[in-house]
Amino acid sequence: MNVSSIFANVVAVIGAVAVAIRHRDDGPRPPVFGASPVIPSAKAQGSIPTLKMPTAKGWEHGRTPTAAAGLKVNAFAAGLDHPRHMHVLPNGDVLVAESMGESGKPSSLFDHAMSSTMKRARASGDSPNRITLLRDADGDGIAEIRHTFIQGVRQPFGMILLGSTLYVGASDALLAYPYEPGATSITAPGKKLMDLKPGGHWTRNLIASKDGSKLYVAVGSQTNIGDAGLDAEIDRACIHEFDLATGKSRIFAGGLRNPVGMAWEPTTGALWTVVNERDGLGDETPPDYLTSVRDGGFYGWPFSYWGVVDDRVPQDPAHPAASQDHPDYALGGHTASLGLCWLPEGTLPGFPGGMAIGQHGSWNRSTLSGYKLTFVAFDNGKPTGLPRDILTDFLSPDEKYSYGRPVGVTLAADNAVLMADDVGDVIWRVTAA
Repeated sequence: MNVSSIFANVVAVIGAVAVAIRHRDDGPRPPVFGASPVIPSAKAQGSIPTLKMPTAKGWEHGRTPTAAAGLKVNAFAAGLDHPRHMHVLPNGDVLVAESMGESGKPSSLFDHAMSSTMKRARASGDSPNRITLLRDADGDGIAEIRHTFIQGVRQPFGMILLGSTLYVGASDALLAYPYEPGATSITAPGKKLMDLKPGGHWTRNLIASKDGSKLYVAVGSQTNIGDAGLDAEIDRACIHEFDLATGKSRIFAGGLRNPVGMAWEPTTGALWTVVNERDGLGDETPPDYLTSVRDGGFYGWPFSYWGVVDDRVPQDPAHPAASQDHPDYALGGHTASLGLCWLPEGTLPGFPGGMAIGQHGSWNRSTLSGYKLTFVAFDNGKPTGLPRDILTDFLSPDEKYSYGRPVGVTLAADNAVLMADDVGDVIWRVTAA
């Protein structure tokens, strides 16, 4: 065992003791879900926040996630390298972005603790910086052909094909590549369309407007609550709108700490996203959320959450809490909801129309949350009811190990649901049993 592994184990033990002491008098903390959540009062975490993350183990001996009743799951592709997000091409080929958080240079003991914890959980390290093409040529639900499609992109994540151009959201730029139907690789260099700030929350997801004239680019914050000052957060914690004709961009909506998954809701035509909220206020405070995003909207970060002022942050008179947009639907605290995909009614048997959400899972609460592929039903363009599980059992029963961690979600050409699992290095495929 090397020094880094020993330190990671020591951090895990210290974290477990801190969690036990801090939460010994809490009692049950039910998850906060729904359109009108009752959010617990903030509980200051002090200088040592709750730090609890399972060790990455991967899937062993034929183990798979557990599918909900009436569904089945199989590995569409295994042996990938930290798959994060997907895009399905018109011919059915599946592009997979393989990337991870970069290991920075720790400057404090806490930074070292975080770094060792993230490496132990396979949440940071040497990013593959690659997009891989998967092809299921015989239609059996397993991709038997794979090619390196694009390589050398800094932390690729979002991908969208419009006409003969493939757009890629790298952590530091929006890039455009020439695409030919059926191609198994692109060797031409990407054309930079827009500079993006790397670091911090680094995923850069993309979605196109219905007419294909604009791209929406999700960019997370640099820090938890503007810890490095708000100048470091300029053009971050927001969704940008990029006009493909003019090459100009603007902030479409702000105050979104870390928006990642994006999807269009077909009844209203509204853009929806899932957002990872701030840390350091307790297990369920505040909850991550699913929300529609209006043009010009501001959703609170870092000044407030759900209309509640965060008194750790100097307030801005231009953004009073009372005038900020409230999210539509709470997803529970620290679930790290990253993937989002609209599922039309009947995509999965017994499921109405709604949003499938890949929840990467928490690292910062006493009882872990997320670590599942979940579903929120919609009625008349709005979420309704409680979340419903699609895939579960990504964690060991004692929460010490993660077999996998869900990320991106998409629909395959045959309407199967595909989900990227970046710890298991698998793309899972969900269909009717």
